[in-house]
Amino acid sequence: MNERKQINFTILPDDQGDSPRTYANFCAISNTPFDFTLSFCEVQPLSQKDIDAAAEGNAVVKAPVRARIVLPLQVVPNLIAALQEHIRAFSEQTGATFKNPVH
Repeated sequence: MNERKQINFTILPDDQGDSPRTYANFCAISNTPFDFTLSFCEVQPLSQKDIDAAAEGNAVVKAPVRARIVLPLQVVPNLIAALQEHIRAFSEQTGATFKNPVH
Protein backbone atom coordinates (compact mmCIF):
# COMPACT_ATOMS: atom_id res chain seq x y z
CA MET A 1 0.00 0.00 0.00
CA ASN A 2 1.04 3.61 -0.50
CA GLU A 3 2.02 4.93 2.91
CA ARG A 4 3.17 8.51 3.00
CA LYS A 5 6.13 9.20 5.20
CA GLN A 6 7.06 12.70 6.30
CA ILE A 7 10.66 13.68 5.70
CA ASN A 8 12.03 16.75 7.49
CA PHE A 9 15.04 18.66 6.25
CA THR A 10 16.50 22.15 6.38
CA ILE A 11 17.46 24.09 3.27
CA LEU A 12 20.34 26.51 3.67
CA PRO A 13 21.57 28.92 1.01
CA ASP A 14 24.95 27.78 -0.31
CA ASP A 15 26.45 31.26 -0.18
CA GLN A 16 29.86 31.17 -1.82
CA GLY A 17 30.30 34.92 -1.28
CA ASP A 18 30.22 35.60 -5.02
CA SER A 19 26.49 36.38 -5.25
CA PRO A 20 25.97 40.10 -5.86
CA ARG A 21 23.70 42.04 -3.53
CA THR A 22 21.06 44.10 -5.27
CA TYR A 23 19.43 47.13 -3.66
CA ALA A 24 15.71 47.74 -4.14
CA ASN A 25 13.43 50.15 -2.31
CA PHE A 26 10.17 49.31 -4.09
CA CYS A 27 8.41 46.07 -4.97
CA ALA A 28 5.61 45.76 -7.51
CA ILE A 29 3.55 42.58 -7.20
CA SER A 30 1.45 40.87 -9.85
CA ASN A 31 -0.03 37.40 -10.09
CA THR A 32 -1.49 34.79 -12.37
CA PRO A 33 -3.64 31.87 -11.27
CA PHE A 34 -0.40 29.89 -10.88
CA ASP A 35 2.25 32.22 -9.43
CA PHE A 36 3.18 35.60 -7.97
CA THR A 37 5.77 37.88 -9.58
CA LEU A 38 7.73 40.30 -7.41
CA SER A 39 9.49 43.02 -9.39
CA PHE A 40 12.08 44.73 -7.20
CA CYS A 41 12.92 48.26 -8.34
CA GLU A 42 15.21 51.09 -7.29
CA VAL A 43 13.34 54.39 -7.09
CA GLN A 44 15.54 57.47 -7.17
CA PRO A 45 14.54 60.67 -5.34
CA LEU A 46 11.93 62.60 -7.30
CA SER A 47 12.94 65.66 -9.29
CA GLN A 48 11.05 68.93 -9.03
CA LYS A 49 9.47 68.09 -12.42
CA ASP A 50 8.18 64.77 -11.00
CA ILE A 51 6.80 66.51 -7.91
CA ASP A 52 5.06 69.16 -10.03
CA ALA A 53 3.54 66.45 -12.26
CA ALA A 54 2.31 64.57 -9.18
CA ALA A 55 0.66 67.76 -7.91
CA GLU A 56 -1.23 67.96 -11.23
CA GLY A 57 -2.35 64.35 -10.83
CA ASN A 58 -0.62 62.83 -13.86
CA ALA A 59 2.67 61.60 -12.47
CA VAL A 60 4.39 58.48 -13.77
CA VAL A 61 7.73 57.59 -12.23
CA LYS A 62 9.70 54.90 -14.02
CA ALA A 63 11.94 52.80 -11.83
CA PRO A 64 14.45 50.29 -13.21
CA VAL A 65 13.76 46.68 -12.30
CA ARG A 66 16.74 45.28 -10.39
CA ALA A 67 15.37 41.75 -9.97
CA ARG A 68 12.21 39.88 -10.89
CA ILE A 69 11.29 36.81 -8.86
CA VAL A 70 8.47 34.43 -9.79
CA LEU A 71 7.11 32.37 -6.88
CA PRO A 72 4.71 29.43 -7.07
CA LEU A 73 1.52 30.03 -5.08
CA GLN A 74 2.49 27.39 -2.52
CA VAL A 75 5.54 29.46 -1.44
CA VAL A 76 3.73 32.76 -0.84
CA PRO A 77 2.01 32.02 2.53
CA ASN A 78 5.28 30.79 4.05
CA LEU A 79 7.10 33.85 2.68
CA ILE A 80 4.53 36.14 4.27
CA ALA A 81 4.78 34.29 7.60
CA ALA A 82 8.59 34.42 7.53
CA LEU A 83 8.59 38.16 6.77
CA GLN A 84 6.10 38.81 9.58
CA GLU A 85 8.26 36.83 12.02
CA HIS A 86 11.40 38.71 11.00
CA ILE A 87 9.61 42.07 11.33
CA ARG A 88 8.38 41.04 14.81
CA ALA A 89 11.88 40.02 15.92
CA PHE A 90 13.42 43.17 14.40
CA SER A 91 10.85 45.34 16.18
CA GLU A 92 11.58 43.63 19.50
CA GLN A 93 15.34 44.10 19.08
CA THR A 94 15.27 47.70 17.88
CA GLY A 95 11.99 49.12 19.12
CA ALA A 96 11.15 50.11 15.55
CA THR A 97 7.51 50.10 14.54
CA PHE A 98 5.92 49.76 11.12
CA LYS A 99 2.55 51.46 11.53
CA ASN A 100 2.48 53.35 8.22
CA PRO A 101 3.27 50.98 5.35
CA VAL A 102 4.08 52.48 1.97
CA HIS A 103 1.65 51.43 -0.77
